[in-house]
Amino acid sequence: MRFALLHPVLRHLRSTFGLILSLAAATLACAGEPALTLPEAQRLAAERSRQLVAQDSAVLASREMAAAAGRLPDPALKVGIDNLPVTGPDAYSLTRDFMTMRQIGLMQEFTRGEKRQLRAERFEREAERSLAEKSATLAMIQRDTALAWLDRYYAEAMAAAVADQAREIGLEVEAAENAYRVGRGSQVEVFAARSAKASLEDRASEIGRRIRTAKTMLARWVGTAAETPLAGKPDIEAVRLDARALDIQLAHHPQIATLASQAGIAATEARLAQANKKTDWSLEMTYSQRGSAYSNMVSVNVAIPLQWDQKNRQDRELAAKLALADQAEAQREEALRAHISEVRAQIQDWENGRERRARYERELLPLARERTQAALAAYRGGKTSLAEVLSARRNEIEVRMQALQLEMETARLWAQINFMIPDEAASRHANTPANFPANPAKETK
Repeated sequence: MRFALLHPVLRHLRSTFGLILSLAAATLACAGEPALTLPEAQRLAAERSRQLVAQDSAVLASREMAAAAGRLPDPALKVGIDNLPVTGPDAYSLTRDFMTMRQIGLMQEFTRGEKRQLRAERFEREAERSLAEKSATLAMIQRDTALAWLDRYYAEAMAAAVADQAREIGLEVEAAENAYRVGRGSQVEVFAARSAKASLEDRASEIGRRIRTAKTMLARWVGTAAETPLAGKPDIEAVRLDARALDIQLAHHPQIATLASQAGIAATEARLAQANKKTDWSLEMTYSQRGSAYSNMVSVNVAIPLQWDQKNRQDRELAAKLALADQAEAQREEALRAHISEVRAQIQDWENGRERRARYERELLPLARERTQAALAAYRGGKTSLAEVLSARRNEIEVRMQALQLEMETARLWAQINFMIPDEAASRHANTPANFPANPAKETK
């Protein structure tokens, strides 16, 4: 009987030794493959993104248009025949009638420099908006990559916790079977232990599904690197935003910056509408050739549009552009207020999660472990039943899973807050494409 009671202990030692060997083998197998850190995953995701490339092209297109918009319009070549007779003895003759002239000329519109500068400036504002949209895309990539990385990390942590408990339950199943065989325990305890083991195996299967799903989501961002072992979790005890200065910090939020750029575009269009109240003018020079018996002629014409109804045309266009500028500015201010409120609530939830997680580590997890150890010691001393041990074991695994779930939710809040604005190093790298002209608008001056 003593041998039977020592049998679970021997099996536990053998299982522990086997676990050590398997961990050592896994460590050696992964020694040549660096673990995937969160910053590395975010870097890979930014490199693989085609949306960032598309927005680089949008920025380049706007800056090229800014250079073109600052130039004068192309001159127009004019060729024609003036006063060609179609009846009488000189019909369709180019030389016999003194009024018939073959003409060639050039016409150039001279757009005011202020208008050309404002048109170029408008496209520069378009480029700034595209850069802000790119920054928003980079922040989204970093945030979603972090969420996928954290989902996989905590799913694997839950799987390890369940595996630890499953090994312990396996030893208790063997102990219950051995005790039943020697007449020390009951068949009910055997079935209860087997049921607890099956329940943990089912939970392990569900967590395995979550790991596969998390790897699939991570592969969306980092490709085949999603199968690489993960490094240690990042420090989620601090965020880059300060709840007391959100109105200043969130003014640089990519979505707010996009709306600010849109407001800048609307303001530039209003200034352009104001400038359009001053008309441009065109110069036309024509050389007219007549028959050999007549003199050739040169004509010079100046064309100036007559804004005879400014009240119902130019003034109304200006009023419309000013209203659109007010709309864009109001939308920016409202979006900033909404973001401040949302982020403040997220920071409060994140701080509450940290507090609760500290309570789990300080009180709930140690109490759950001590309860299990006390129940196990009492069972080995014959002072309690296996049902108490299984109940304590279930309570411990539930507390551990709750702690991991709470930590995962806190980490996800940390990622949503921390990567609301893209990482500065990644932003500097992503927003300076080598093929961008420095400032093509200046070339127009």
